[in-house]
Amino acid sequence: MPLQLEVSGVTVAFGGHRALEDVALSAEAGKITGLIGPNGAGKSTLFDVVTGLRKPVSGTVVMDGHDVTKEGPSKRARRGLARTFQRLELFGRLSVRDNLLVAAELGPHRRNAAQVVDEIIDRLDLGDIADESSDELPTGIGRLVEVARALAVKPSLLLLDEPAAGQDPEETERFALLLRSIADRGAAILLVEHDMELVMEVCDQVFVLDLGKIIASGPPDVIRKDEKVLAAYLGTEA
Repeated sequence: MPLQLEVSGVTVAFGGHRALEDVALSAEAGKITGLIGPNGAGKSTLFDVVTGLRKPVSGTVVMDGHDVTKEGPSKRARRGLARTFQRLELFGRLSVRDNLLVAAELGPHRRNAAQVVDEIIDRLDLGDIADESSDELPTGIGRLVEVARALAVKPSLLLLDEPAAGQDPEETERFALLLRSIADRGAAILLVEHDMELVMEVCDQVFVLDLGKIIASGPPDVIRKDEKVLAAYLGTEA
């Protein structure tokens, strides 16, 4: 599978503090790539760099073979990038359907936006809540709607920041199947998630970020046994 995302040598500094240092990471089309690490490791900062919300001090971001390091968020979005946020960011006064429609009308299939929305509502089984106000949804369902809105732009690269937060076990199980179906259709997914059971179940490759540096990478069965990863999460020496 071709690389949909390649991050190389990315460093971000806030004053004298380096939030990211020489970070390298890649995500393949058709695969789910996990990005894990303790709170404050720099995961959301790296997402901001990938989406163009924050400029790195050094390093490059390449999407589908194009160097997008100097491009803004809107241009990267037109290249096929979509993102969800750690804090739920729905248009609260709009219905679920209208949340999706806003995104679809900005995407490459905007002339068929209503059809795109109907397909996603059907695919994610959101028909029963499609006309409900999004600010009335429980958090777990709201997370699913946020992913649905991201899918409305037909992304080739999808960045998900803790999308399973607030979901119950049954919702998380269905969500795992959804993630795999998205990847199976060819999109690259970069997943930040604290639910390690979900990460180890769905991810093909996992990168571990700690104190702004990648300390390990590999398939889940390797990562779960890595002593540096255990130390980072447990706060003890391996």
